[in-house]
Amino acid sequence: MTEICAEVCLPTHDLRGDIGFFNKVLGMRMDMIYPADDPAVAVFSGHGLSVRLDAGLDVGAGQLLIRTDDVEGFVDGERALTSPGGTQVAIEELDEPFVMPETVHSFVVRRLADQAPWVIGRAGMHYRDLIPDRLGGSIIASHIRIPDGGPVPDMVHYHTVGFQLIFCYRGWVDLVYEDQGEPFRLYAGNCVIQPPQIRHRVLYASDNIEVIEIGVPAEHVTTIDHDMQLPNGPNNPTREFNGQRFVHHKADEATWKPFRVPGLQSRDTTIAEHTGDVAGVHVIRVGEGAKDWTKHTTDILFTFVMEGTMTLEGEGRDPYPLEAGDAFVIPPDMKTRYANSSADLELLEVSLPAGFDTIVGK
Repeated sequence: MTEICAEVCLPTHDLRGDIGFFNKVLGMRMDMIYPADDPAVAVFSGHGLSVRLDAGLDVGAGQLLIRTDDVEGFVDGERALTSPGGTQVAIEELDEPFVMPETVHSFVVRRLADQAPWVIGRAGMHYRDLIPDRLGGSIIASHIRIPDGGPVPDMVHYHTVGFQLIFCYRGWVDLVYEDQGEPFRLYAGNCVIQPPQIRHRVLYASDNIEVIEIGVPAEHVTTIDHDMQLPNGPNNPTREFNGQRFVHHKADEATWKPFRVPGLQSRDTTIAEHTGDVAGVHVIRVGEGAKDWTKHTTDILFTFVMEGTMTLEGEGRDPYPLEAGDAFVIPPDMKTRYANSSADLELLEVSLPAGFDTIVGK
């Protein structure tokens, strides 16, 4: 059986001083030192790392990042240290900090016809950015596609997020989630939310699968879990992950009701009640009556045109003719109207937070 060992090599100009520093200050174990009469190399291990200090290494000073769940108790609360031999050591929290930026409100219209570039992202998926300015980093909305169906080269992973939605727009995809039982197929028109840090994996996709993914904030950490096997058990479908519960919304089980905007109706995905009103998600279609001007009070209001056509009218703006694949963001207190809607119009609306007021009338 082949045995393999990997080490990070760092220069040192004071090996004797570094021996005490790495051993006593950083709490690492010395595994090797040579030559005995005039040591020039020493190897230390600890905190999941193996380090080789080499006095003959002619490179710039090395850097170490140590993460711990007890920053105040590790090295007396110091956050930055320099070893006698020149290695710079930073001490940070074990988990990447979750930062929710303040929303920078703007009126955004993103049209498929404008041919925004598709970028190759994680697991070979193609990503198209639906909110280019990301509202100051508060949200990312991606149109994702996998041109060739089949097994997806994904691993069990989780996201450090405030909210995350996966809406199947075209085709289908097989998914599996922590505590939610066996893998299942997410069909077009259906959606799931991925509560913060729920382990999951994308397994298999149909040809030309397309999904809309919403993530808050825009920049969030994805962590691979090499230990968890999915599906796991026993099932715990009502488990809360940071105050949110997993949702698998199915279109054929939903009820259509009048929408907050006159002349439209919607099916509620129940995501608001499962996230404690962190976010609301509705699928919208044409209803009865005239479409009036409205404005809203929520922080973020994102809409994606899934089918049909419409004209987005905004106070003080030129009208925007929209069609399937287009998206828009309406900032708080901006008056808009959904005009010239085709009979097959279908929209996906995401609001953060879920509870807000809609004011009708010019």
